[in-house]
Amino acid sequence: MLKFTSVSFTLLSLLLLWATHAAQHSSNQQTGTLERMLVTSGKVAVDLDLSRLAPVKSDESRKASLQFEIATNSFFTIRVLNHLLRGPETGTMALIPRNAASWPRLVSVPANQLVIARVPPGGRFDLVLRDSQTGFAFFDIEGQDYDYDASTHLFHINDGRLLISEALANNLGRAREAGTQAGTISIDTAVTPIATTILVNGKIKSSILPPGNAHVPGAPAYAPGPDIVVGDLTAMVQSGSSGSQVGLGIGTTSCNNGDQPVHFFAIPNTDHSVVSQNLYRMSGGTNNNDRFEQIGESWVKHTFGADQLDACNYGCTPWPDSTELGVGCSDPYSASENATYSLLGSRAWVNPFTGVFPSTARNHTGHTHTGTSHRVLVPISDLNTNLNVGATYWAEAEYDTPQEYAWCQAHPGQCNMYNNASYRRFNVTGTTNFTFAAVGTTTRMKPATEAWTGSTSVLVEPEPGIDGRAFVVCKVTNPSAGVWHYEYAIHNQNLDRSIQTFSVPLGCGFTISNVGFHAPPNHPGFPNDGTLNNAGFSNDPWTVNQTTDAISWNCNTFAQDPNANAIRFGTLYNFRFDSNRPPLTANATVGFFKTGAPITVQVQAPIPAPCNPLQLTSVVSRKTHGAAGDFDVDLPLSGNVGAECRSSGGNHALIFTFTNQVVSGNASVTSGTGNVMGSPIFSGNTMTVNLTGVSDVQQITVTASNVMDTFGQTLPDTPVSAVILAGDTNSNRTVNAADVAQAKAQQGSPVDQTNFRTDVNANGTINAADVGLIKASAGNSVP
Repeated sequence: MLKFTSVSFTLLSLLLLWATHAAQHSSNQQTGTLERMLVTSGKVAVDLDLSRLAPVKSDESRKASLQFEIATNSFFTIRVLNHLLRGPETGTMALIPRNAASWPRLVSVPANQLVIARVPPGGRFDLVLRDSQTGFAFFDIEGQDYDYDASTHLFHINDGRLLISEALANNLGRAREAGTQAGTISIDTAVTPIATTILVNGKIKSSILPPGNAHVPGAPAYAPGPDIVVGDLTAMVQSGSSGSQVGLGIGTTSCNNGDQPVHFFAIPNTDHSVVSQNLYRMSGGTNNNDRFEQIGESWVKHTFGADQLDACNYGCTPWPDSTELGVGCSDPYSASENATYSLLGSRAWVNPFTGVFPSTARNHTGHTHTGTSHRVLVPISDLNTNLNVGATYWAEAEYDTPQEYAWCQAHPGQCNMYNNASYRRFNVTGTTNFTFAAVGTTTRMKPATEAWTGSTSVLVEPEPGIDGRAFVVCKVTNPSAGVWHYEYAIHNQNLDRSIQTFSVPLGCGFTISNVGFHAPPNHPGFPNDGTLNNAGFSNDPWTVNQTTDAISWNCNTFAQDPNANAIRFGTLYNFRFDSNRPPLTANATVGFFKTGAPITVQVQAPIPAPCNPLQLTSVVSRKTHGAAGDFDVDLPLSGNVGAECRSSGGNHALIFTFTNQVVSGNASVTSGTGNVMGSPIFSGNTMTVNLTGVSDVQQITVTASNVMDTFGQTLPDTPVSAVILAGDTNSNRTVNAADVAQAKAQQGSPVDQTNFRTDVNANGTINAADVGLIKASAGNSVP
C-alpha cells in the first residue's frame, strides 16, 4: 500500500468490510459463527491425457500424473458458518511442482508458474488452472465436490474434471475441442481461521482476528522479542535511467515474526527499520551458474506507517495505530514507493548490526536527483538480455532495526538480527528499458547467496554479539581438463566493521591465471550522505597481489581513505582465478576495514604439489671474452676449490644456480679480500653476485644467506670458495712455465670452451699479451 496520504486502512477495517459482505449473503435470520479460513498447505494431484494436448491429435491415450504442493504465499479462502462449508472465495493457490518433467512441453509456461484460481461468481466455472504471470487459462474445472472437515480443519476438492479452455483449444489449432475433458484434478488442503464474525439474526455482533498463538500450521513459533523479516518481494520496476545505468525499486512486504510489536516511528524519530534493496546475477559456465555477482544496490528506505495485514499468514494481532507492527502482522511497500527519492537515505549513516542512525539520515538538502539517484543502481549492460543470455536474476531485501539489537542486549540469547534478509528470483526482459516478472516464491529469512547452485557458505563472525555477520561463499568448477576455476563471493550481511582484505593460500606447483574481481557500483556522493566530504564511497577496484604463498586482494585501509571501496553491509564482492591444481579445504584470510584482527575461514583452494627442496646445485665464475662470448670457471661445492685464472681488475661475477626459482637472498665475502657490489640479481633459478676489489693470489669465500624460492623455502647459509690466481691456466694453484707453454700453444686459436683459460685478459683473443701476463705472474701460488 502506498503511504503518501493520511488515510490508512487497517486489517480490522478490511475485516469489517468482509464480515458485512459475508453477512449480507447469509440468511437475514442466521445466527452463529462465520469463519474465514485460509489455505495454508496442501497437495494437488493432476491426471492428464497428453494425447489430447499433442500438436497432432491421437486416439491413443497417454496418461501422465503430476503432483504439486501448495505454496505458502497462496491466498485462497473459504467461508464456514457454524462449522459447515459455505463455499470458496475469490483467490489463488500457487503450485510447486514435484514432477515438472511430466508437464506438457507444448504448454510453454513452466509448471512452477501455475495457479488454481477461484474466479468471480457468475460464470460457468468456479475454478481454473492458469498461468500466474499472464492469466492464460489452460483448463476450466467442473464437476468438483467441495468437502470440509471442521474437526481437522481439512478442505478437499474432489473429482474435478479438467476441460480444455477456449484459449488453449485455439492455441492447439482445434477450437472445437474447447470444453472437452483432458484429465482430472483433486486437491487436499489444510486451512486455518484468519477472521471470525459472530452473527445474531443476520446482524454482526463482533469481528475478531485469531489470537496471536493461532499460528499457521508448519510455520515457526513466534520468536521471543521483536523480529521483523521480509515476508515477500512482490515486484521489481525500473523507475528511471541515467547514462549507462538504470534505477530500480523492489517491492517488499515485512512481517513481524516475533512476539513483541515492531516500532515504525517515522523519521526524525530513529526508532524504525531501514530497508536495503539489492540485485544479483547468476551466470557463467555451461549451466550459467558458475558465478553469483551483485549488480545493484540502493540507499536504505526508512520505514513508517505500519499496516496491520496478514500476508505472511502468521496470524496477525493488529496494533491499534500505524506506529507499530503488531505481532504476526505484515506491512507492504510497493516497488515504486521503495524507489521514491525522498524516502531513501544513505547507507553510510547506518550501523547495520545495532540499527543505529541519526535523525538526519534522510536529509536531501542540496540534492540534484537523476533517474538513478538513491535507487537500486544497475549498469544497463548487466541486465541487457542480449549480453546476458541464460543468466538468472535474484532480488534481495533486508530490514535492520535498532529495536532488535536493544532487545538482544536486554534479553541475552533473544537476538533476531540475523534473519532479516529474504530473496526471490525475477525474470528480466529488455535491452535498455527493462521489465521484471517474479518467479516462484520468496525464500524467507535467507540471504540471496542461498540461490547460488552448488556453492558452499562459511560464516564470518569476528565478535559475536558485538558486531554482525558476513559469509564467504565459494564454488569450484572444472571447465576443462587440468583447469579448475575458483570463484569466491564475500557477502557482508550486517557486519559494521566491513571487509578490506581477502587472501587464498597457494603453494608449490601452481599456475594461476584469469585473476578477477567484481563489485557492484557504489552511489555517487551527495550532500549530507554520511561519507567523508560527501564524496560517496569509492568504486576503485581492489588491488591484487600474488606471492609465493598466497594470492590476495585489498582496498585502501580506513586510515588511508575512510571512503575506500570496502565490503560494507548489504554488498557482495567477487574474487576469482583459474589454477592447474584441484581443490582442497584450506584456510583463507579475511581482514577488516574499521577495526579488528584478521580471521581465517575454511574454503576450497588449490592443492599444492609436493615442494621440490631448495638446494644449491652449482656456482661458476663468469666472464665475457669479447665477441667470443661468456665462459664459466666451475667452482665445485666440495672437494678441490676451483681456480679463477683470468685477470679483470679485481671484478668478478659469481653465478649461483638452485633447484627452484629463487626470488630473494643475500651474499657476503666471509673470507679473503673483496666486496659484494650491490644486491644480488635474481633470474629464474639463478642468483648473480658481483664482486669488486678482489685481490689476486688468494682464496676467497662468498657465503649465500637467506636465499628464498617461490615456495617460501629458505636455503641455509652456504659458503662457496674460489682460488683467485691470474695466469694459473692449468688450475694447479701455481703459475709457472707450464702455464706459459700452454698459452703459447694456443696463440692465434679462436677462444672456445677448451682453451678459454689461456685468454687470461678475457678480451676474446689468445695472443702475446696473455703470454706476457702469465710470465709476469710466474712464481705466484696459493697454498
